[in-house]
Amino acid sequence: MRLPRAGIAAAALLFALDQLSKWVVTGPMGIDHLGAAREVTGFFALRFVPNIGVSLGLLPADGDATRWALVAMTGAIAVAVAVWMTREKHPADQMALGLVLGGALGNILDRIRFGYVVDFCDLHIGDWRPFLVFNVADAAITIGVVLLLLRALLVRDKTRPVSAESPHA
Repeated sequence: MRLPRAGIAAAALLFALDQLSKWVVTGPMGIDHLGAAREVTGFFALRFVPNIGVSLGLLPADGDATRWALVAMTGAIAVAVAVWMTREKHPADQMALGLVLGGALGNILDRIRFGYVVDFCDLHIGDWRPFLVFNVADAAITIGVVLLLLRALLVRDKTRPVSAESPHA
């Protein structure tokens, strides 16, 4: 089995960037409790939000049993993505899966360490917030999934199998 270098590199880099960004925001910047925020631009703020659920606040893990069940469930998904990545031939797909894997691992580590995922990116237009507060890992997971979908829907392999009955053979 050949290791998917592009995917492993993407996962490792994303995981490191995610954890570094969370440390900078909650450590040196001190945005580490509910209500803590810093406006960066007119449409972007750093705002601490502990996320006890998964996407869109679904499956809230408000106790130890549900927390560890969520860790196990997301861990199983991460293993499935890693296996898929080892079977994927195209480097672009490996990288997209690496983004998903690195993001998942970053959020899993948060949930293990803190019991919640650290979210802090707040995109807004005035008081209107069309997005939930998210983090680097969430963005990478989303980008990875969108890249996989775009490649699956729009990119066709140029190679076709040659049949034995081809008239040009």
